[in-house]
Amino acid sequence: MAADYYQVLGVARDADDGAIKRAYRELARKYHPDVAKDKTTAESHFKEINEAYEVLSDAQKRANYDRFGHAGVNGGGGGGFGPFGGDGFGDIFDMFFGAARGGGAQQRRSGPTRGSDLRYDVEITLEEAYAGTTREITFRHLATCKTCRGSGAEPGTLVVPCDRCSGSGIQRQVRQTPLGQFVTQTTCSKCSGDGQIVQTPCVVCRGRGRIEAEKALQVRIPSGVDDGSRIRITGSGEAGLRGGPDGDLYVYLTIAPHRVFRRDGLDVLVDVPISFPQAALGGEILVPSLEGQIPLTLHAGTQSGSQYRLRGRGMPSVRGAAKGDELISVHVVVPSKLGKRERELLEDYARAGGDQIEEKSFFDRIKDAFTAD
Repeated sequence: MAADYYQVLGVARDADDGAIKRAYRELARKYHPDVAKDKTTAESHFKEINEAYEVLSDAQKRANYDRFGHAGVNGGGGGGFGPFGGDGFGDIFDMFFGAARGGGAQQRRSGPTRGSDLRYDVEITLEEAYAGTTREITFRHLATCKTCRGSGAEPGTLVVPCDRCSGSGIQRQVRQTPLGQFVTQTTCSKCSGDGQIVQTPCVVCRGRGRIEAEKALQVRIPSGVDDGSRIRITGSGEAGLRGGPDGDLYVYLTIAPHRVFRRDGLDVLVDVPISFPQAALGGEILVPSLEGQIPLTLHAGTQSGSQYRLRGRGMPSVRGAAKGDELISVHVVVPSKLGKRERELLEDYARAGGDQIEEKSFFDRIKDAFTAD
């Protein structure tokens, strides 16, 4: 009878992942064939330790083991679930529809698997989006173990065919049913479909072929990027498995709110306050832009809320085709406090008729609309 995996690692059944990992490391160092005196016994026990850790370190396998015992992780029958045993609904469908009577198509062992993609978020300023910039980012990812070069085996040791599935990556089970003999096939639980077993796991990556590592990159952010843009860096994601290609890194950009400018596509919007004399008399003022202060000529009699357009002063297109405009909304600011001389001048202006509003009243416009021919 197979030994209880919890007893093999010497942990309680409610042990957390950290306790299981610590127990495995201690036992792996103690019973590693390269350091143990009795190599024959150590090798057998070392395999048992690795098998126990493989199951208990995987949440799904551990749940199956806790519920069904070894049958839950080894694909065995048994159990009290009706005439089909404890194999579950997946094997029931395989038995009647997935496998041919008396045999079945052979499944291939797991081949190279591409590594997962990663995401990294970067916030930049509107000025950086306008001119383009370079950011150095640092992140953690699963990299190919340099010690074993991704094989998962300690250097100098062998990777041998799985003795449970004979290197096929699948397990076949023959059942006698009222309809005759049926064969079901499942992924080998010992080698997880690889068809190979690492006899001596790499001490650095513990046989996984990958280790968590920190990586630094210089990311070139082109001019014209918008909020939500992403940059793809090929091959900078998680390392692939069994010789598979590495995943990609996607850098997502967020543009921080600006205290002066607002962005609308390629156009840049800005509000500029002006005084009453500037609005009435017109003239040249300096307004902010993403390239610094630039001159703007106001027309005489400019009304509050008027908008001026400076062509080609907006955001560049990320494709380099064109540039947007800068839209300037001017607002007349009324002073809240006046000096004696200022008040006298304004009073003179009012007496001269400067307090008359040229625009027709609302009722005058109504009257004109009804009397128009």
